[in-house]
Amino acid sequence: MDRLAASGLRYSQFHTTAICSPTRAALLTGRNHHSVATALIMEAGTGFPGYNTIMPKRAGTSAEILKQNGYNTAWFGKNHNVPDWQSSQAGPFDLWPTGLGFEYFYGFIGGDTNQWHPALFEGTKPIEPPHDDEDYFFEKDMADKAIERIQLLNAMAPQKPFFVYYAPGTAHAPHHAPEEWIAKFKGQFDQGWDKVREQTFERQKEAGVIPADAVLTPRPDSIPAWASLTADQKMLYARMMEVYAAALSYMDHQIDRILDAIDETGKLDNTLVIYIQGDNGSSAEGGPNGVLNEMTFFNAMREDFDEVLEQMDKLGSEYTFNHFPAGWAHATDTPFQWTKQIASHFGGTRNGLVISWPNRIQDKGGVRSQFHHVIDIMPTVLEAVGLESPSMLNGVPQKPVEGVSMAYSFDNAKAPSKRRTQYFEMLGNRAIYNDGWVACTTPPEPPWSPVMATTAVLDYEWELYNIAEDFTQANNLADQEPEKLRYLQDLFWAEAARYNVLPLDNSKVERGDVSNRPSLTHGRTSFTYYPGMIRIPEGTAPDLKNRSYRITAEVEIPKAGAEGLLMTQGGRFGGLGLYVLDSKPVFHYNTAGVARYTVAAKRKLKPGKHSIVVDFEYDGGGLGKGGTVTMTVDGKKGAQGRIERTLPFRISLDETLDIGEDTGTPVSEDYRVPF
Repeated sequence: MDRLAASGLRYSQFHTTAICSPTRAALLTGRNHHSVATALIMEAGTGFPGYNTIMPKRAGTSAEILKQNGYNTAWFGKNHNVPDWQSSQAGPFDLWPTGLGFEYFYGFIGGDTNQWHPALFEGTKPIEPPHDDEDYFFEKDMADKAIERIQLLNAMAPQKPFFVYYAPGTAHAPHHAPEEWIAKFKGQFDQGWDKVREQTFERQKEAGVIPADAVLTPRPDSIPAWASLTADQKMLYARMMEVYAAALSYMDHQIDRILDAIDETGKLDNTLVIYIQGDNGSSAEGGPNGVLNEMTFFNAMREDFDEVLEQMDKLGSEYTFNHFPAGWAHATDTPFQWTKQIASHFGGTRNGLVISWPNRIQDKGGVRSQFHHVIDIMPTVLEAVGLESPSMLNGVPQKPVEGVSMAYSFDNAKAPSKRRTQYFEMLGNRAIYNDGWVACTTPPEPPWSPVMATTAVLDYEWELYNIAEDFTQANNLADQEPEKLRYLQDLFWAEAARYNVLPLDNSKVERGDVSNRPSLTHGRTSFTYYPGMIRIPEGTAPDLKNRSYRITAEVEIPKAGAEGLLMTQGGRFGGLGLYVLDSKPVFHYNTAGVARYTVAAKRKLKPGKHSIVVDFEYDGGGLGKGGTVTMTVDGKKGAQGRIERTLPFRISLDETLDIGEDTGTPVSEDYRVPF
């Protein structure tokens, strides 16, 4: 990022939508996220026009436009923009990257992926990383693939321009990094999040990316002061930040390798590079204490602090799905209030942006303070290459592009911003910018709190800031300027009606209810699968949460005995599995690593055909309750046991239902993948 900044421009007032999928939809289409039906992440889709997660054909992507004008196009890394019920091998595939104008895709479809064991796709085909390579790391693999693609295209058709969308998942949870990179940051965060925030603030002023008179906003009371923590807490939390810094730095290093590859072709000076640091503000989804396994957060479970402390040296490795505490999210959102998910404040929406184009940008290393939004990226790209957004694309009339090009700012640091108004909304938290003023709602609950908001969405309090004079949203003028506040509130409702923001919804539907949208499983009570049917995503798999179920496996044991995987859903960080180990059937339930339960038959299966049945009888009485497991073999009771606690909301963010073999990580440490 520093390299690009030295050859380009730094934008100090650039904004995203406060969460990933919506930002990506806006980035690729040049339209607001509600305009393209992506108000939330894919798992949270509901039926309203702005919220159904089905990007309309009327909003073609920059990739499709460039492809039709002679560009080779490719997407590497994170997607998370395929509707939840369309992410299986049953398709449809028109909203996958290869259906959105990208000739080549190499990456992952879900919200998270394990850097050591990613759930990879090439095009629309699921592929497995090399399980026998102990040094494999997805971020390096992804950069290698991007470099290979650029080199291939340059060798085959050097006269053709290329468009690469590179979307790393590394600094998103889980925070994974090679051990030697984590070691680089040892001790660098021992001063704690309060001091880091102060130090960052001073560096921002020295770098000229915030005004000299900017005010540092205070730490909220719900985040503890670093000085109030115990010695063990400080040690653990500092280590969590070291791991995060290593992940971010390692990712940035891979981008540097890609720049080197472009430079070797002799085309770097005439390549427009747009580097957006994040698709939202820093994430507080690790909660107050950070987590060893992020699936505990998404299932409203608490990890034992002493257990996490004991596993501290494993943070960042393949044995964790870790995330740092909210205090670090607040520190890395310096100088603003709030974090990811909170679209009302810049802590959720302000992201660093660098644009480099040496042949075109003369003010190298300059700072630009014009107010801009992620919807402005596509118009900037199109103007740079001399194209207009078409009125018709693939036979479909196009919605007007809602972004404005930022190219006017390349030559003039003092040019007035061409983005005069911009709304923000996420989960009911909302704001409106207009000509140097921002009106915004006060979030009723912080995103690091396990408590669900109970405040009615229309009862949120409002704040008012003159950001032309108050860069950091530190001085709330709501009481002093009631007329200005009312004007901006009315403007928000006008913009909300214009861009499909209504009806406002502050329910965190990503917690698991999928009954309100299309489904490949709705109404079905029986599912039959065959060996080799793997990588079936949770959105299109039988829902085994909060209910009773039966799993029947018809097997044949060879004369020499056998072991192997029959079925599994999820993996090391939460899930369940039925497998044969040393010719004995075993059922294992992994409650996000907080608890594990095994029910295993004592007798070995004799050679020949057998029917293995697992019955789980759910206790009922709410979500995430326990139940009784009964295993029968050929109609005879083989074993019985209790599962005291189950996963209530989500089994996995990146692992799948697999039949006949396990992909990703093992649900039990009894075996290794592949199994």
